[in-house]
Formats: sequence, structure tokens, C-alpha cells
Amino acid sequence: MTGTRTELAERIADTRRGLGDPRALVGEMRRSVLLVPMDGEGLWSARSGGVRWVCAFTDETALARFAEVRGFADRSLEYAALLGARIVDEIVPGLEEPAGLAVDIATEDGSMFFPPVAGIVPDGVALDVAPDGSAR
Repeated sequence: MTGTRTELAERIADTRRGLGDPRALVGEMRRSVLLVPMDGEGLWSARSGGVRWVCAFTDETALARFAEVRGFADRSLEYAALLGARIVDEIVPGLEEPAGLAVDIATEDGSMFFPPVAGIVPDGVALDVAPDGSAR
């Protein structure tokens, strides 16, 4: 790790530079504790491109950037600390709509999206897996 960046933030940076193994990135996401802001109704999420994205952050610095961009810098932002695996294996399927994980969305050149596809989310909610289990 360089500086205070987490291992996941480092792997994201490597991936964005065209380095590293995407499977290792997914593995690191699953092992990482991510900070997910609360929005009063539950975990913070946003919809884009027909997908609901659970927004999570690799550390408090990345979360603070998000709070500043959203205009919340002057108040405390509640968050849950959750394993990435719990987000994609339990929370995403419970949303009952196409959903994925968006990490560090306020970090310029440091964000990463984990879409609702096989290998990231359970096959039962993956958009690229048909109900019979075959690839779409």
C-alpha cells in the first residue's frame, strides 16, 4: 500500500492503469471493509443506466470527498462498515432490482463499478445469467 490508501484502492488504481488481474480486484473488494453512507431510508444508492448502485468507500477520506461533493461536509454523515462480500452477496440480491456496487465515486480517477454480473453478484441476480442458469 502507498500512503494511507487501502489495498482495494491500490488495486483499483492498478486496474484503471491497465495492470493487475480483474479477478484479484473482485477478490480484494469481497475481503475489504467498505464504508456505506446511510441516507435516512437505508444505505446510500443511486440509479444509473437501469442499475441501482450501492455507493461505498474504501476509507474515511474517500467518504469525506463524497460528503463534500454532495454538500454534506458541514455535518456528520452516518455510515455502515460492511464487508464487500456482504454487500454483493446479501444486500444487492435483497434490493430486488438490477443492482451493483460503486466504490469511491467521488475520487477522481479512483472509482470502480462492480456491475450485477456473474462472478460479482450471485447468479440468481446477475444480468448475464438466464433464469435456467445459462449465460445470456
